[in-house]
Amino acid sequence: MNNWTNRNRTRRAFTLIELLVVILILAILASLIVPRVVGRTSDAKRAKAASDLRTLSDLLQQYRLDTDTYPTTEEGLQALRVQPPGVNNWRGPYTTKEIPLDPWGNEYVYEYPGPNGEDSYLLMSYGADGAPGGEGDAADVVESSE
Repeated sequence: MNNWTNRNRTRRAFTLIELLVVILILAILASLIVPRVVGRTSDAKRAKAASDLRTLSDLLQQYRLDTDTYPTTEEGLQALRVQPPGVNNWRGPYTTKEIPLDPWGNEYVYEYPGPNGEDSYLLMSYGADGAPGGEGDAADVVESSE
């Protein structure tokens, strides 16, 4: 009986070597996974900007169906929420949500008429740098009508 009691009292613990091996394995896994996850942040922001631009483009198309024209550059995207003065057949608001900022915290750029003439518009985000042009994360994300 004394032997049984001693066995129950003996506590097993992890040795220092076992703990070091586990920490090493976790460090190796982290070094493989973290760069992939961190690198995806810029891809996710560009995808979010492209998605927002498609949504805004759909709203602009609805506006045009009702009013026979796109909002002017001066009226901007707020024309989707608040009826501009002098616009007939406006059946908005075309969105109940605020016009979003791009994923980098800047306003989306809207120009009418666009590069293809009176029947087009340009809708874009300047990317991470907030300035026209750029490469990589700073490249512009563009949606335009034809």
